[in-house]
Amino acid sequence: MQSDKTTAERPIARLIDHTLLKPEATQDQIAQLCEEAREYGFAAVCVNPANVELAAKLLKGSPVAVCIVVGFPLGATLPEVKAYEAQQVINHGAAEIDMVINIGALKSKDYERVEKDMAAVTRTCHDNAAICKVIIEAALLTEEEKVMACQLAKKVGADYVKTSTGFGPGGATTEDVALMRQVVGPHMGIKAAGGIRTLETARKMIEAGATRIGTSSGVKIAQDAGMG
Repeated sequence: MQSDKTTAERPIARLIDHTLLKPEATQDQIAQLCEEAREYGFAAVCVNPANVELAAKLLKGSPVAVCIVVGFPLGATLPEVKAYEAQQVINHGAAEIDMVINIGALKSKDYERVEKDMAAVTRTCHDNAAICKVIIEAALLTEEEKVMACQLAKKVGADYVKTSTGFGPGGATTEDVALMRQVVGPHMGIKAAGGIRTLETARKMIEAGATRIGTSSGVKIAQDAGMG
């Protein structure tokens, strides 16, 4: 399904979550990430929880949001732990949370547990005026499981569904994005992430229905789009 016109017409930089989630990322690299995000006008920087205070400090007063991953990258922690983690990083300046679902519970068809997991973090986010993105790790799922994950994310009121952590066996595909758009309808956000390294790929994801792009290649994509 085609993404809405407002998304298609926006500068691509405003759709990018400029991402650095490597465990060995240094403070200097996080600072560079934030500087680049300011320069190119990206939607957000996406970093690990330990870097929330630094990112929030460096981006204070800018339109760039601080996005923090929660339960990352396996999604195998308790719902209460994910909710607590979300609350802590929001307290330190996060405005967006990308949480990983309980993948094993989904594959076990324990949908009540999956819903509880998603709901705990979504509720914490919305109680604090933060955005919640639900990572389904599509490469590990059957089509039926992808559909169920998206339905549950929509049911609990999450703001986005997201394709991948970037640490799984595969990243975003246009087929997955299109399926996710079909399931959640025209208004819910979809974040495509994992393996998006070129402007052409980013545009294909947007055409398939993505409204946010998670990538560590944001500078190259923005430059290829004629920015900077």
